[in-house]
Amino acid sequence: MSIELPASRSTAYQAGSIALFLAAATILGAWGFEYAGYPPCHLCLMQRWAYYAGIPVLFAALALLSGGNKRAAAWLFGLTALAFLANSGLGVYQAGAEWKFWPGPDTCAGTQSMATSAGDLLKQLETTTVIRCDEAAIRIFGLSLAGWNVIVSLIIGACALRAALATSEPH
Repeated sequence: MSIELPASRSTAYQAGSIALFLAAATILGAWGFEYAGYPPCHLCLMQRWAYYAGIPVLFAALALLSGGNKRAAAWLFGLTALAFLANSGLGVYQAGAEWKFWPGPDTCAGTQSMATSAGDLLKQLETTTVIRCDEAAIRIFGLSLAGWNVIVSLIIGACALRAALATSEPH
């Protein structure tokens, strides 16, 4: 005899809920740092895409799981896991550039347009704010925000993967 737990008490639902909570808390934290005066660089903005895509997908997966559509929920959890594992790779790339292990992308140095006159150059210097990807704006317990993103993305990815695997397990 097999007893089926309500979706809200299942391992998949709990792991997916943890992933959703961590993703929402992380993006809110990123916005908070931005509001506090730490503007994001190009790579920081790229790393946010996993959160912007992952949060609604996780929500949809939890809704599907609650509705009994385990197969679709498992696929969405799996896709979310892949997105956050890839995002952790992007965080490693930025953290490595911050520690000078390798160069960051050209977009880290600001605009690439060439001034054709001294006046254009002065105007460009006055209006361009360069947010460097290869310099940590802040370090918390020795890690930059990119470094923390690696850790959080790995945890979210692991939770989403656990939810996907638990969803597809027979009960």
